[in-house]
Amino acid sequence: MKKFVLQKEEPRKRPEDYSIPYADLLNKQQQDAVFHDKGPALVVAGAGTGKTRTLVHRVARLVESGVNPNNILLLTFTRRAAKEMLNRASNILDERCRQVQGGTFHFYCSLLLHRYSEAIGYPSNFTIIDIADALEVIQFVRTQLNLHKKKKRFPNKNTLRNIISTCHNKNLDLRVVLLEEYPQFLEQEEKILKVVEGYQEYKERNFVMDFDDLLINTRELLSKNDDIRKKVASKNEFVMVDEFQDTNKLQAELTELFSSVHGNVMAVGDDAQSIYSFRGADHQNIMDFPERFKGTKLIKLEENYRSTPEILEVANNLLKQANYKFDKQLYSNIENGELPALVQSSSEHDQSRFVTQAVLQMREQGMELNEMSVLFRNGRDSFDLEVELNRKNIPFVKYGGQKFTEAAHIKDVLAHVRVLVNPMDTIAWNRVLMLLDGIGPKTAQDLFEWIRLANNPYRLDLSDTTSQSYIDQLKELSKLLVDLKENDHSVSKVVELVVGYYRDFCKSRYDDYPKRLKDLEAFINVSESFTSLPKMLEELALDPITATAVDTEQKTKEEAPLILSTIHSAKGLEWRHVFIIQCLDGIIPSAYSVEDEEQLDEELRLLYVAATRAKEMLYFSYPVLAQSAYGDYFTQQSRFLKDINSELLEEWKLVEEETNQLSDGDQQQLPE
Repeated sequence: MKKFVLQKEEPRKRPEDYSIPYADLLNKQQQDAVFHDKGPALVVAGAGTGKTRTLVHRVARLVESGVNPNNILLLTFTRRAAKEMLNRASNILDERCRQVQGGTFHFYCSLLLHRYSEAIGYPSNFTIIDIADALEVIQFVRTQLNLHKKKKRFPNKNTLRNIISTCHNKNLDLRVVLLEEYPQFLEQEEKILKVVEGYQEYKERNFVMDFDDLLINTRELLSKNDDIRKKVASKNEFVMVDEFQDTNKLQAELTELFSSVHGNVMAVGDDAQSIYSFRGADHQNIMDFPERFKGTKLIKLEENYRSTPEILEVANNLLKQANYKFDKQLYSNIENGELPALVQSSSEHDQSRFVTQAVLQMREQGMELNEMSVLFRNGRDSFDLEVELNRKNIPFVKYGGQKFTEAAHIKDVLAHVRVLVNPMDTIAWNRVLMLLDGIGPKTAQDLFEWIRLANNPYRLDLSDTTSQSYIDQLKELSKLLVDLKENDHSVSKVVELVVGYYRDFCKSRYDDYPKRLKDLEAFINVSESFTSLPKMLEELALDPITATAVDTEQKTKEEAPLILSTIHSAKGLEWRHVFIIQCLDGIIPSAYSVEDEEQLDEELRLLYVAATRAKEMLYFSYPVLAQSAYGDYFTQQSRFLKDINSELLEEWKLVEEETNQLSDGDQQQLPE
């Protein structure tokens, strides 16, 4: 009889057996998350409680315990966040952590769809279109159906796209979306459905996908192909999802599919920071996680490392007003500070004067401008303040500007690259061809029909639809494209040659062309980091660069500016002093939310997010009088602040200085 000797399995490591001193680096709750092993877990991480630190150490711990890094999937809401986390994990442990699969849902879905494209009837070289391109397609379909000439009002392309995206992201029927959000278009349901179908057919015929398609098609791929689902999910031994409160219904379903073999899924997030329902995020996803994943271990991170106890007391009191939440109580071991201020002003302009003078006073005390921020519910809420800051020559930057890759001149250059990667990309060809004088939508369409059947789609000068009025321009374009297609240029060289060709178009089209040309030069530099044209197109579509090079260049030469930001744009950031202005009923909460309990809860969470950005001092301000087209009217302080214990907020009264009457000792000084 033969014997087969079974080797003893190594005993599971204890915290003290690891090379990283986790017990010294993490608190008890963070360690619970880091050392959670098998099965599902939900980490409810309050604001400032070290969520990222916990995720980073969990990645390092899994790798150190012997898990193959290729079998760990880390999903985040920006690729930058995933890259930073894996870099930090590598610095803590070693380079193996960089091999972890990391990125956004869209990025990971894109990888899977390229790998298994045949299973859904797409070629592997399909391209991804951004929002602007999607709008062009929808408008094209709308026009083809003659819906742009209807006597009755019909949704414009932006509204149509929002309707389509809402159906996908919230997993709702068209009728439901129209009933709930666009009742004025309910009688046009059949015609809207034709646009939806036409848009889908157009994308399939031209081998393009929009952002929603990446999620939808991946769900379809894994749901309808059990062998592929098992293959994908078997590789994902451990799945971690960051900011789970910001996921939509599709992403929650995908999380389940990605982890369906091993069941080792950890979601990390804060139900109290779910503020993106307008993008399709579903607060219910994080609340329902324990129900969706049976046997979930619930771990709460409640020790805050950012804010003073006084600020946290106000934040906790805000949360007590919420109807749907996980109960938690933020606390801090940071030294006590000043009570947050409740600042009442007589008018919006006096509110602006207060913020401006307070900022100047703190700058005189040695605080940098970029260590302070002013937050508000809507972009328009800061208009008066912006005028006052300019008047006082205080440099500031307002978050929420146009994204680099959404700028027209960058999209023009990218369109030339896109036709090189996918010659069937109608949208890109349309953009390229209509730069030429004499070519309109009809001629561009005729040229594309020729391109579809041509042996060499880049020899546009051989087209039988050419006219003498633009033949020279077509020859120049053809020469460029043939050269780029036939020669083995680097990515940056391709971009450089396209920019060189495009330079004259830029000068003739835009009054501010010097600034745009600087952006294009910067784009050439950006392109040097990419190894292939498809990779560059995909990454720029999935994770757009957020600021132009010109803006960045200017900021480095000047004093670091004061930060003005909508609350939505401020999430994840922090400052020493935070001013929250226009804290009025009708603004926060929004007038549209007061009749809806769920929306009112989200408005409350929005104010909570704003309050928890502050490290040392927090100011809520509001004017007693406001102006409208009908004259002045008395305002109402935000209902969320009315319910806070008066002992937790210190009321500040603004008084006008009496010329030559006040000594230095009589003036209110801000806390150091």
